[in-house]
Amino acid sequence: MGCNLAIAGVTGAVGQEFLKILEQRDFPFDSLKALASSRSVGKEIECKGKKYIVEELTRNSFEDIDIALFSAGGARSKEFAPSAAKAGAIVVDNSSAFRMDPDVPLIIPEINPQQIQKHKGIIANPN
Repeated sequence: MGCNLAIAGVTGAVGQEFLKILEQRDFPFDSLKALASSRSVGKEIECKGKKYIVEELTRNSFEDIDIALFSAGGARSKEFAPSAAKAGAIVVDNSSAFRMDPDVPLIIPEINPQQIQKHKGIIANPN
């Protein structure tokens, strides 16, 4: 059994890499919500043999989402990641938006995996 997953910035280069990694590692998820800017709405992406239609990233995009991967840029992360966390998702942000925020753990799994326990809904990575 997997989780309900969202990818913000799914049509960008990093979002596309997220999709490849999910496939390569056979990451278990029950649903995938593909999110991007209004320019990409309606585009089709594929992951693990299934097609998904891109939806617009909004503050209301995260109902019933367990994990939200953000690769939509710092401004979009600042605008939408708190809404995702408030809706109950664990946000993993790939931008620089939260890297210096003392309330957001900056996680490098090989170095400080124990810090992940301290998250308050948003986790940053140093990409």
